[in-house]
Amino acid sequence: MSVAEQSIAGAEARGHGFMASSVGRKVVMAATGIVLFGFVTVHMIGNTQAYLGAEGFNGYAKFLHTMLHGAGIWIFRAVLLAATGLHIWAAVSLTLDNQAARPVGYRAQQPVASTWASRTMRWSGFILAAFIVYHLLHLTTGHAHPNFDHANPYANFVSAFKVPAAAGFYIVAQLCLGLHMWHGVWSFTQTLGLTHPRYDGLRRNFATGLTLLVVGVNISYPIAVLTGCIH
Repeated sequence: MSVAEQSIAGAEARGHGFMASSVGRKVVMAATGIVLFGFVTVHMIGNTQAYLGAEGFNGYAKFLHTMLHGAGIWIFRAVLLAATGLHIWAAVSLTLDNQAARPVGYRAQQPVASTWASRTMRWSGFILAAFIVYHLLHLTTGHAHPNFDHANPYANFVSAFKVPAAAGFYIVAQLCLGLHMWHGVWSFTQTLGLTHPRYDGLRRNFATGLTLLVVGVNISYPIAVLTGCIH
């Protein structure tokens, strides 16, 4: 079967709806990316309560678990789970389509328009997926935290980052998040039709500024704990 026949067969197997098209799946990636980038930004801002000490951080954690009489956090988690699942599905299906379209790779690649961030999106995405699972087990359920105390989120936060290996993995994951965010913000603005030579500089500055803010603040947490600024 030729490459063209494989592509046609793949399209027929998926159907001919909006979600089956590459444009539809790119829109899904853009929409879910907005949700996920919004979450990491809000999550980063919320965690700044750690700099206020145990009372401020534990108060913030209590608010999250009691909003809407306890239903709020579960609604939040359900939306995030759906967004994450759809984002991964769209990314994997588009990647498989690209590979099917060219099953034999180029003998030598010389990137011209692509960036290092775009060329490492799969790897940064894989590392982030592994980190999300670890992070949930570490600071949400406590299964990967030997001294987890459900009544004291601040103590869990501090003791978690006192372990150099855990802090190091967190920092590496945030650097991957930076690569993913920068290219993701740039790409979804393009997918939403915001590409224009007059505005490309603004798009680039927005992507860079948001990425530096989120990654910089997130990396400050384990560094602050390791240096004793948060204790």
